[in-house]
Amino acid sequence: MASITTHEDMTMSDIAHAHRPHHEYTYRMPTPPRIVVPPPTITTEVPELHVSGVDPAEQNDINFLKEMDLESIVANNTLLDWSYERRRKAQMILPWLYLGPLNAAKDREWLKSEGITMVLAIRSQNKTMVGTMQIAKETCGHVESVEAATYFELIGQLSYTTRLINQHVAKVRRMTEATGNPQLGKVLVFCESGNEKSAAVVAAYLMETLDDFDFIKSMQVCQAQRFCVNFDDNVKNVLRNHWDILIARRSVAHSKSELMNSMALTNGLQQIVQQPSRQHQLHAPQHPSLKVKRSVEDMDDDMDMSDGGDLTDALRFAGRDVTPFMDS
Repeated sequence: MASITTHEDMTMSDIAHAHRPHHEYTYRMPTPPRIVVPPPTITTEVPELHVSGVDPAEQNDINFLKEMDLESIVANNTLLDWSYERRRKAQMILPWLYLGPLNAAKDREWLKSEGITMVLAIRSQNKTMVGTMQIAKETCGHVESVEAATYFELIGQLSYTTRLINQHVAKVRRMTEATGNPQLGKVLVFCESGNEKSAAVVAAYLMETLDDFDFIKSMQVCQAQRFCVNFDDNVKNVLRNHWDILIARRSVAHSKSELMNSMALTNGLQQIVQQPSRQHQLHAPQHPSLKVKRSVEDMDDDMDMSDGGDLTDALRFAGRDVTPFMDS
């Protein structure tokens, strides 16, 4: 009689050969998929830069930025020209936007030579970088700051920083246009190193201001202009989440715009349809001498009916003594 093999008699090697895993085993904690940003190279295709012309947060008029030539702004040979010493200086991302470290905000001569009109500090606490901000205020005249201890606190203020930059650039444009010599306001965004939080703010600004510019393109442009920026996994996920928010916001704005346009079209059609009938009423023959006979309802409105009686009953008993009892 053949022996029956039980589960206890099977060896571990037999079990291993009997079942094969579909996926490779891993012992680390689950993490979101990594975001790969191609580094700038000589053969990398430079993204096209086109200003949208409207600040979605405040509806600031920045159409004048469309006049700027942005075709040759992004550097093509960053790997060849970059040197370690350049990380201590600020670099131009756009003609009106600079990104740099703390040292750049303290350099009075550089601020004056570049024509910086506003400095935006990205700091962890409100009591840090006080000396640097004082120097920048004495030189530029306008200083703003945003406090965020972590990147997740910064994501809620990215649209606010974009609004600050666009408001200042538009303000400088209006003020200088009044003098007959329009100038372009320039903003320096900095943090302690100029490579982390301030770089995330600049990348978010590119996403909101430029047409069809997602978080990958924004990080590529920042890295092409300032090669030492550090976009780690946390920053990449924050920028991706911010891009999703921008897409949802633009979708809602587009739906509202279509709804308003459809309502305006409907109202216009109704006016066109009603216009002939109104013209017919205006051109209808008028007979002021003819009076329309008044109805009972019209008489009710004119007479005082405070006693609650009905008009027909009052007429029926007019001139008749209807008192039920008399004094003896």
